[in-house]
Parts: sequence; structure tokens; C-alpha cells
Amino acid sequence: MLGLQNLKISIKVTETTVECPAKGCTQIVERQRESFRREEKFKCPVHLIYISPSTFEYNRETDNLLWKSKVDIALLEEIEEVKREHRFGRDNSEDALTWNVFRYLEKSGLLSKMLSDFTQENQQNSDLIYWSYSQKENQSWSLLNNARKEFGESIERSSEPDLIAITDKALFFIEAKFTASNNTTPSNPKVYKNYLNGGDNLFTQIFKSNFETIAIKEKKYELLRFWLLGSWIAKNLGLDFYLINIVLSEQEKDIEERFISLINIDNHRQFKRLSWEYIYKYISENVPNNQEKKSLMTYFQGKTIGYDRFGKLKKAFYI
Repeated sequence: MLGLQNLKISIKVTETTVECPAKGCTQIVERQRESFRREEKFKCPVHLIYISPSTFEYNRETDNLLWKSKVDIALLEEIEEVKREHRFGRDNSEDALTWNVFRYLEKSGLLSKMLSDFTQENQQNSDLIYWSYSQKENQSWSLLNNARKEFGESIERSSEPDLIAITDKALFFIEAKFTASNNTTPSNPKVYKNYLNGGDNLFTQIFKSNFETIAIKEKKYELLRFWLLGSWIAKNLGLDFYLINIVLSEQEKDIEERFISLINIDNHRQFKRLSWEYIYKYISENVPNNQEKKSLMTYFQGKTIGYDRFGKLKKAFYI
């Protein structure tokens, strides 16, 4: 895996070419434009990565993953059966970052403790669902599918939280962002599906603003759907509900204030902003040193987020 220690601080980009970002490499490939493509003319023959002016992609997606035992890979293959899209091989992949961090928390038994510290309430027996795949059911989580149907979504084109955690006290929908923002709008703003009337008119109970304001004007369509579906599932399960939005510490600092102004929250339904840097600090301060922790800390410290328009390397995290 290429990180801060292995990448050039800057790369030369011309109108037609891009140099390989790996330190010491003299290979130059044809410049990509518009959409990213995995073609041989964009591939460094030495490091086997596909290169663009802003990022690169590994030939094998596992080269971008920390946890890839037989059990891990088997789980990933099952996840990919239900996950709509996956780009684990891209250097700036949100999916790879999510897997590397939360698979560690799950395997180390730390997820419940971190959620407890974050919510200030003892959370036990956490069950983690990746991109709607339930490890207990060995398929797309049935309760999420029920919620999708209740609000008029087709299973093939439906809301898909990055992570869902279920504890003895709460349901957590976790939406993780890396390079993308929370600004999303419906492809057809006139199609509401059954968001307004589903769940016995739940929309009017949990939102302060109307659909057009939230989804179109404020561009919080994705968060709207997660707040709606998650609230409905939690209500049926008799659990508290938390919608957690993970972002970079320096990005979208006002997302909590902005989204809360559009929704109704109470002691049993909360929206929270969380940073990747918070998770790094939590693990750093609360976990005894071992090889797995060292690998993850090194990953955080060396993680990059591509090259800017001047060809300068960008560090991912403020740590």
C-alpha cells in the first residue's frame, strides 16, 4: 500500500502525460481526462497502478486493504453480492477507508465501547452490517429491505447506509464521507416515492421542513432518506436511533447544526457529526499496543487523499 512515505510530494502533469506518483519511479503514462479508466495506457508497468492527475487505483483492490485474511476476503465477496457499487482499489476510496477502520473495530471488539463513549450510554452486543449486508442473515438485511419497501424504494435502487450497527439500546446508521460531501439531490425532484406517506406519515413527525427544502434546496437528500428509514426501523425495534455522519475534521464543520435545523430530534433520535480524526484519537488512546493497532495507526498517519490541481500531494487527516 502506497502512503505518504512512498509517494512523491509533487508529480509532473502535462497536457498529455502524468508521471507515476511512487517515489523513485520514472515511468510516465498517458494523461486521463474526465472519467477514470482502468486501461493499460494509464498503468505504470512497475507499480501496477492506474494513474490520473489527481489519484491512482491499484491493480488489485486487496492492495488497498489492511484486513485480508481468508475470512475477511470471504466476507468482502459476500458484501459485494449485495453492494451496488464498490471501488475498494482507488487510493481515495471511501469504501476502503471504511473497511480498514471499522473492520478493525469490529474484529477487536471495540465498536460497542467506542459507541458507548460517543453516545455517553452503555452500548453492548453490537452487530455490524456493511453496506446493507447482514452477517447474521447472510444477505441484505431484511429489516432494511422492509423499510425500503415501506417508503416506495426498489431494492435494486435503494438507500444504502455505509454501516449499520445494532446494539442492545440503539440502532446506528453510519454514513461515512472521505472526498465526497453530504450534498445530494434526487435525480427526479418530482418523484417522492412514498417518503411523505410511508410509515403512517412518519415524515411529518420527524422533519421540521418539507421535502423540497431538505432534498433540493438544502441538498440533503441522502441524509433525509437515512433519517427516515432509520427512524422507522428503530421505532419498530423499540430502540433509540442515531444517524452518524463521519467526515474529515476540517470538512463540513456545520453539518450537524445545518441538518438538525431541518429535523426533529429528542432523547431517542439523534443526528451526530463524527470525524475520522476522532476515531484515530480514540483508538490511539484507548487500545493497548499490538501489531494490528500499529498497522492501523500507520495507515492513518500515512493516508493521502490524492494530488491537487497543482500536482501537490494532499495528506488525508489532521493528526
